[in-house]
Amino acid sequence: MGNSQAARDEFFGAYASGQLDPALELLIETQAALRPETRQDIAAADTLAGFFFEHEKPAPMSFKAVDRALAAIDMLPTSNREAKSAAVKAGQAVDEIIRLPEPLRDRVFAAAAGQGWKFAGPGLKVMSLDIESTAEVELLRIEPGCGAPRHTHTGPEYTLVVAGGFTDESGSYGPGDLSIAGPEIEHRPIADAGEVCFALAVREGELEFKGALGFLQKIFA
Repeated sequence: MGNSQAARDEFFGAYASGQLDPALELLIETQAALRPETRQDIAAADTLAGFFFEHEKPAPMSFKAVDRALAAIDMLPTSNREAKSAAVKAGQAVDEIIRLPEPLRDRVFAAAAGQGWKFAGPGLKVMSLDIESTAEVELLRIEPGCGAPRHTHTGPEYTLVVAGGFTDESGSYGPGDLSIAGPEIEHRPIADAGEVCFALAVREGELEFKGALGFLQKIFA
């Protein structure tokens, strides 16, 4: 699950005792939807064992609603090209969210209905999730070859890959992999070639950017 066995044991110990922050609970439960071994770890901790083993296979997804929406979009008059383009993008966004695993999916739908995606750089969008946590929780959408600016952290940062993958100075991470970066880590995650990378990020501190962006951050902080 994490970058070390010690971190893994600490996570599940806190989860089993009910002392884990709600944002990290969401992170673990989302990973459990992606990884059978995480479901087994949860069961071993005697927490939600029945739920996860009864749902060993993801529920089949139906995309008929999205298909009908896209079919209706195709029927729009060609003269209304801007409206048609916007509708296509909206349909694609819904399709992407539907593919996310539970319990993350419902949280993202709720956030999308509110403030939605925010531009964070070339090929990078972020969506803030309200998890009733003291930590900052975001879903990242990173186009292949793009990534976050180089940065360090003032506290722990946990990044779970939900779809696609990214690579940084510590290695490569795919679906279900969790990267844990502390204040001593400086990195720049870059989405791998192929599909769009979706990642759930939980930060207990602030990002400190490097280079010119870091200089501007200090000026406007």
